Amino acid sequence: MTDTSNPLLADWHGPFALPPFAEIEDAHFAPAFEAALAEGRAEIAAIAEDPVPADFANTIAALELAGQRLDRVAAVFFNLSGSDSNPEREALARDLAPKLSAYMSEITNNRTLFARIEALWAVRDRLGLSPEQARVLMLYRRSFLRAGAALEGADRDRLTEIKARLASLGTQFSQNLLADERDWAMDLAEADLEGLPDWLVASARDAGAARGRPGPVITLNRSLVVPFLQHSPRRDLRERAFRAWATRGANGGATDNRGLAAEILALREERARLLGYDSFAAYKLEPEMAGTPAAVRDLLMRVWAPARARAEADATALEALMAADGLNGPLEPWDWRFYAERRRRSEHDFDDAAVKPYLSLDAMIAAAFETATRLFGLTFRPLDIPLYHPDARAWEVLRDGRHMAVFIGDYHARASKRSGAWCSTFRGQRALGGEVRPVVVNVCNFAKGAPTLLSWDDARTLFHEFGHALHQILSDVTHPFVAGTSVARDFVELPSQLYEHWLEVPEVLSRHARHVETGAPMPSELVEKLLALRNADQGFDTVEYIASALVDLDFHDGPAPADPMVRQAEVLAGIGLPHAIPMRHATPHFAHVFAGDGYSAGYYSYMWSEVMDADAFAAFAETGDPFDPATAARLERHILSAGGSQEAEALYLAFRGRMPGVDALLKGRGLDAAA
Repeated sequence: MTDTSNPLLADWHGPFALPPFAEIEDAHFAPAFEAALAEGRAEIAAIAEDPVPADFANTIAALELAGQRLDRVAAVFFNLSGSDSNPEREALARDLAPKLSAYMSEITNNRTLFARIEALWAVRDRLGLSPEQARVLMLYRRSFLRAGAALEGADRDRLTEIKARLASLGTQFSQNLLADERDWAMDLAEADLEGLPDWLVASARDAGAARGRPGPVITLNRSLVVPFLQHSPRRDLRERAFRAWATRGANGGATDNRGLAAEILALREERARLLGYDSFAAYKLEPEMAGTPAAVRDLLMRVWAPARARAEADATALEALMAADGLNGPLEPWDWRFYAERRRRSEHDFDDAAVKPYLSLDAMIAAAFETATRLFGLTFRPLDIPLYHPDARAWEVLRDGRHMAVFIGDYHARASKRSGAWCSTFRGQRALGGEVRPVVVNVCNFAKGAPTLLSWDDARTLFHEFGHALHQILSDVTHPFVAGTSVARDFVELPSQLYEHWLEVPEVLSRHARHVETGAPMPSELVEKLLALRNADQGFDTVEYIASALVDLDFHDGPAPADPMVRQAEVLAGIGLPHAIPMRHATPHFAHVFAGDGYSAGYYSYMWSEVMDADAFAAFAETGDPFDPATAARLERHILSAGGSQEAEALYLAFRGRMPGVDALLKGRGLDAAA
């Protein structure tokens, strides 16, 4: 019997059936998982052992509806673990990782259940399935096969062991990284603040107060450390901050991730070979748009050459600025951002710090919301409801009076939150078994202020993550297996990267980029400079990204390296990575790749999606209206509402009528002249 005294297991009757955050205690999670796992196992057994011959309803639809309590408990726990961790949650996450992996293996290893799926597959053309049902059947069969359902005996047992170990290693990798980020801070004396813009000084003081320090500090939060590297004239402090940022996960001791990375790569290779693939990259890329490692490498290398040429030309200009300061040594990684910022000021009369007072967090949230209103008719009503952290806030999303979703924004950095920015759900959309609308959350790490001011990069991040949120909010499918962002990994970034384009629309900036104190709009000359310089340091940005993507691909395209750090160095030397540009995510803190399988052999996907996002926004530009209703309707119908109900290429073709080439990407990054 379900323990309804545990708020995680009781029915949720509060507003919008949200989790009762105010009632949930850490002690509730372990028993809730135990009960939900037991219930899930019983539901799976009932499906597998059903004496009625398999049909779509009693097998596939039943699988779709099984394990709902487990999904609900896991959504609360893992969202809180990422955004507001503590020692109790970290310990439970380590304990849960192999247990949840074992549970999933039990399902895919269930021979009777798989036989029912195979029986349906054999007669699929005679079942009268809708296109969405046919795709869901195919995806279930494929997921079972890729999970090892067809393996026998020792091979099946070994694969189960590998998946459980990988789950544990990914959890440990993430927690080690969080610990390194949480434990490091650089105290600044008053003299160390010289040359820093006022907003950065204020953010450093806020960060110090949040950590109980007597004065301002620089932490490894990107929204704090990157501006410090841009603006601090103290080269010694820039070096200290950069080295701490660059060596996360590689400091020796209990939080060192290098050994974990080596074991993860070896286990992934073994997993792929057990399943009959030549490499983990071949296994991972098979269901993606790219399809093969060769296609990924071709895209990355076509962009690499012009990006590296641009970066080398920029490095020469920055070294000249260094020489003017009396520094005759080589340009170092902790120098690049500082001198790039100085170059922008000297050559273009542009100061990045001048932009931030016009980009308050509240204004950029309003900009993202109004853009969605104009494109898709959505409105956002603030909600005064208990959430999991005081920094989080919520809105009801409506259209024509109809409830579409609850959207939660959790924007401020804190020591308990893992780094980066992401979109997740507490509940996904589905129509199967009754209409269920989603509860979506965007999590960011903006340096807190009074008010919080964003950099241009921060504002882009906010729009990016809200693009993911719209993919969930507008989802309109029957089956949860294909709802929202359940699409190919190299397609999932299309809605998010596409949405970034609206930040640059003059109408959006004129209405929302207003001075936080005076309310005056951003001066037109500042807007013009900002947009003209959008690609000013694109050589650096593209090179650091592609370097990471190529290392990720090389790690997984062939035998696993015994020492990933040696292989990383070999790859970077082989492509001629400029000395002053490190890869964006070095192996020990490459969470995209090692804190789970999500982007493993898939970090390239941001660029694959970018090939489409420039072309997709061009569809609006061609109408002369960035808010063209007909184009917005096609975007929603064929991409944002469709989830994974069709192959990604078919969805894009339905929206645009053709697939774009890499030229759109090069032009969008301002690299076409360097090609």
